[in-house]
Amino acid sequence: MEFVIINGEFHERSAAKVDIEDRGYQFGDGVYEVIRVYNGKMFTVTEHLERLIESGKKIGMEIPYTVDEMKELLKELMERNQLALGTIYMQVSRGISPRNHAFPAADVAPTFIAYTREVGRPVENMKTGVKAILNEDIRWLLCDIKSLNLLGNLMAKQKAVEAGCFEAIQHRGDIVTEGSQSNISIIKDGKVMTHPADNLILNGITRQKVLEVCRMNGIPYEEATYTVESLLEADEVFLSGTTVEVTPIVEIEGKKVGGGVPGPVTRKLQELLIQEIEKECGSL
Repeated sequence: MEFVIINGEFHERSAAKVDIEDRGYQFGDGVYEVIRVYNGKMFTVTEHLERLIESGKKIGMEIPYTVDEMKELLKELMERNQLALGTIYMQVSRGISPRNHAFPAADVAPTFIAYTREVGRPVENMKTGVKAILNEDIRWLLCDIKSLNLLGNLMAKQKAVEAGCFEAIQHRGDIVTEGSQSNISIIKDGKVMTHPADNLILNGITRQKVLEVCRMNGIPYEEATYTVESLLEADEVFLSGTTVEVTPIVEIEGKKVGGGVPGPVTRKLQELLIQEIEKECGSL
């Protein structure tokens, strides 16, 4: 039997329902998070839940639980579903209200849901690397909010899939922003460079962890914009994210990156991230 959470209560997944006038369904009016689970333990759970609350604030919506309350709910959900390796998906919409573009009255309660999935680690992709395409970034200008409005991301990802690639690297004009579902970083002469955490990208939790291990281990890095040309001339390129960890990109638009094999700095960052995971969650 598999359980989900709806508004703080546990339900069998097969019987769980959300109202058709929920604003998440009709408008994408809400925010979400995906938390990685290793060895039955949540990785960087506090950071994810704090970002969920912050995303809610940015759209004028109060998350109806504290970080500690959500931790307890998610822990019980994980235990009920006996999740050892996978993800917890959670989202909060602005609630159930007759369809109207304006926000509903303040007494309309948000809808909070969460469920689990068994998901393995991307070991093969991390070992061999993946291919990517370039794609013009057509999304809105508040990408720092982890909102339910992902149609632009989906369209970019589908272009990558149709091209036989794993990811679409997005750019606004000549400036690289991020992937369709990941943050993108380049390495040149041993230095890591990634787009600043402004409104044009999501400040990924794994991205933050990568920069943290760079600081801790003396790996040069810079948060700065860079061009498509710089991307294509980089020694190494990698994507980072909750489910992809640190995955090398070895080909972009048919052009090999670094000879078409994962580079030494990316490999080092993979090792350092694994060390951070194991500190919180035990041996992988």
